[in-house]
Amino acid sequence: MRRIITTAAVALTAVLSLGACGGGDPLSDTGASAAPNSTGSGSAAAAKVVVGSANFPENVLLASIYSQALQAKGVQVEEKFNIGSREVIYDQVKNGALTVLPEYNGGLLSFLDPKSTAASKDDVNTELKSKLASELEILDSSPAEDNDSLSVTKDTATKYSLTTIEDLAKVAKDFAVGGPPEFKKRREAQFKDVYGLTFKEWKPTGDTTADAIKSGAVQVGNVFTTDPKILINGLVPLQDPKSVFSAQNVTPLVNKAGANDTVRTTLNAISAKLDTAGLVDMMKRVAVDKDDPPAVAKDWLTKNGLA
Repeated sequence: MRRIITTAAVALTAVLSLGACGGGDPLSDTGASAAPNSTGSGSAAAAKVVVGSANFPENVLLASIYSQALQAKGVQVEEKFNIGSREVIYDQVKNGALTVLPEYNGGLLSFLDPKSTAASKDDVNTELKSKLASELEILDSSPAEDNDSLSVTKDTATKYSLTTIEDLAKVAKDFAVGGPPEFKKRREAQFKDVYGLTFKEWKPTGDTTADAIKSGAVQVGNVFTTDPKILINGLVPLQDPKSVFSAQNVTPLVNKAGANDTVRTTLNAISAKLDTAGLVDMMKRVAVDKDDPPAVAKDWLTKNGLA
């Protein structure tokens, strides 16, 4: 969950041209289980590939893209979507219960090493590869990013002259901050150490964070830059000059033993085609138009010659 705000500007520019977008928590406890997959190589093997997702709409969409593309290549796929947060799902990929998971490289690195200062895509991936469990690997990162932000209303930004996260230092003691349930554990120490922020209260607002900011239930919140409510609710993502939120490129995480060459080649082909504007467009359909994620995934795969 660490992202760079400059990329968020790209996503918001795309949103303005597309109308709106939608996202969610990059990575609640339902659990999933399946027998580990046997190792395969070369063409699609008979072993079943289990594609998982975290419990927010964007990750489900990405998992559906992965699943349908693999099935189009003759791979036997089982879908286990909406499992939970990274704290739950990482070990399931590690132990082979899941074979494939759409991940976000910066968030995954922060999970494995909260003290990491890597910010760019290449630096994040280099460090990430050295810290992953030996059973795991990341495949090619896509250009598509879903970045974290700390966002406020326009009125709050104007009243307190807030343009950066650093500016919050003068008001954080009077502000409640919202985000996913795991947000406090993941970020409290970093915000204090890097920006000197000590918030009045941390509230687990989850998918309702943008609405909670607008209503005043919290004054600042962790809203993701593909969430359409950034524009719908007139929110202002604050700049992150010290890069607490690093690169957040969509990146396949796979269990080595369960992923054969067909799986790797197929997922890398998706990463080569997936960009931020395309992700924003798809999430607008999912979050605003209420289109079915598998149908949106199918349309994107067909458009990009991957169906």
